[in-house]
Formats: sequence, C-alpha cells, structure tokens
Amino acid sequence: MTAIISLLIIISLSILATRIATLALIHTGMSKETAKFQARSAFMGVGFTTKESEMVVNHPVRRKILTLLIFLGNAGIITTVSSAIFSFISLEGSGFLSLEVLVLFSGLILLIFLTQSKWVDKNLSVLINKALNKYTQLDVRDYYNLLNLEGDYRVTEIKALESHWITGKCLHNLELDKEGLLVLGIKRANGEFTGAPTGTTEVKEGDIAIIYGHGSLLNSLEKRQQGNEGNQQHKDTSKAKSEEER
Repeated sequence: MTAIISLLIIISLSILATRIATLALIHTGMSKETAKFQARSAFMGVGFTTKESEMVVNHPVRRKILTLLIFLGNAGIITTVSSAIFSFISLEGSGFLSLEVLVLFSGLILLIFLTQSKWVDKNLSVLINKALNKYTQLDVRDYYNLLNLEGDYRVTEIKALESHWITGKCLHNLELDKEGLLVLGIKRANGEFTGAPTGTTEVKEGDIAIIYGHGSLLNSLEKRQQGNEGNQQHKDTSKAKSEEER
C-alpha cells in the first residue's frame, strides 16, 4: 500500500510541477498552448521544434524555468518507475482484486478528473499566480488572457522577406486594421525593437512584424506576396471584414 500511495503522490507532484511551469512560461509572454507543450516536453525530456527551441534558449527566464523542469523531470521519472515497480510487486502478493488495486485505480481516476476540471484549474492558477508574484520577480500577468487569445485569435511573427506583401510599405499604406489585424511591434533586422508603431513606420526587408488577429487572417497574410494578386487579396479581405461588421 505504501508504494501505491507514493506513486500517486509522485504523479500528483509531477502534474503540479508542469502546471506551475506552464503558468510561469505564460507570464514570460508565451501563448497558453505553447507554454503547456514546452513544459510537458521539458519534464518528459523530449525534444522541441527548432522555432520553439529558439524561443526558449534566447530568453533567459524561460531557459531557467525549463532547465529546472528538466532536472525535476529526470528525478521524477526515475522515482515514478521505481514506485511503479514496487507497486506491481506488492500487487502480485496480494492479488489484482484487492484494496491496493482499488486505491491505485481510484487515485488515477481522481487525478484524471482533477486535471480536466476547469474549476480546479482556475483556482489552482490563482494560487500559483499569487505564489509567483510573492516569491519570484516574474512580471506576473497572463498575457494569453489579456490579449483574449481565444476563438483562434493569436499573436504571430511575420518576417518581411523581399517578396512579401508587407515589405517596403508604411503601416498607413498597409491598412491592416481594415482586415482586422493589429501590428503590436516590429523587430528590426539590426536588433532594434519598435513597440506600438505608428502609421508612418515602415516595414523594411529583414524586419519581423508582430501581429495580432484571427488565425485565418494571419495565415492568409503570411502567404501574401508582392504584386496585383497580393493587393487584391488585401482588398477582398478588407471588404469581407467591413461587411461582417455591418
């Protein structure tokens, strides 16, 4: 019985650790889904995609969070495997229709329920936020919720390649607001950053535009190229957005 209870406790602590790390990553500006994936991947010791790997490695706070999570994950997995082995050894002696089996499966079902519960997630998030605010120097704001990244709304980065539609134009001429898109900032090719750019701000080749909007509109913009076809796509999207708002 002791081995089974230990196993359930270790699994619970593992879930809690990844949840804390997920919220901490969200507070560094990552989206909820990306933060969740990164935390679980680090804890399990699996790899990342190249783009998401750069998002972590190039950010000192995210790097520290996931380094700690990788360490905890290695220790946790070893401990979990050991506890699982001892649990099944104890079950072999008492049989698979016993109190130990009931406790094990009841505990696992309870943990699954708790991880899926929105009420638990909401209240746990509040407690973790308070702890992060008190004991860390993280800028504790949930940017995911502040930007209302629901219903396929998200923030993306679009690189201004030579052939891309946004390259070489001022924001005033791009009129992305008519498409329902908002430029939050521009990372210059020389490393400078322009936050809350104005209409006179030009998107130059090599820049990276940080844009907020609906996923389908962002996907369309990412593929848009210079020329009459790109201009027509802009007109069609702007017209559709205008009719939608009427």
